[in-house]
Amino acid sequence: MDQTQWLELNINPDEVKSYSDYKQVWARIPPVEARNIANNEKCKHAEGDMFVYKNHYDKPGGICEALHHVLQLYVWRAALGFPSWEPDDPRVYRIHCPAKKGTVWELRCRKDLDALKKS
Repeated sequence: MDQTQWLELNINPDEVKSYSDYKQVWARIPPVEARNIANNEKCKHAEGDMFVYKNHYDKPGGICEALHHVLQLYVWRAALGFPSWEPDDPRVYRIHCPAKKGTVWELRCRKDLDALKKS
């Protein structure tokens, strides 16, 4: 990737002149799904549990505070399509909860999940 190029988000700030314009831009940012893929110790969240972040400011019901804090750091990245550190699939972020042995979660942009289902 050329380090001198800007990241293109397809947002022209000159076109956002009202709260309604802002909401239209915001509506184009896809939701992000968090799914528990592994439990390494006893936890209130079970393997297979899933939460959807409608946007970065959202806090899905039922998610514990510590896990929410960690996942929220990566929701924006997943929604905007920034590649993760995962060599097998850069569209997914695998995040460990803050508990010492805790749970492992996958964060994926819903747009990517829809594309996977179609293929």
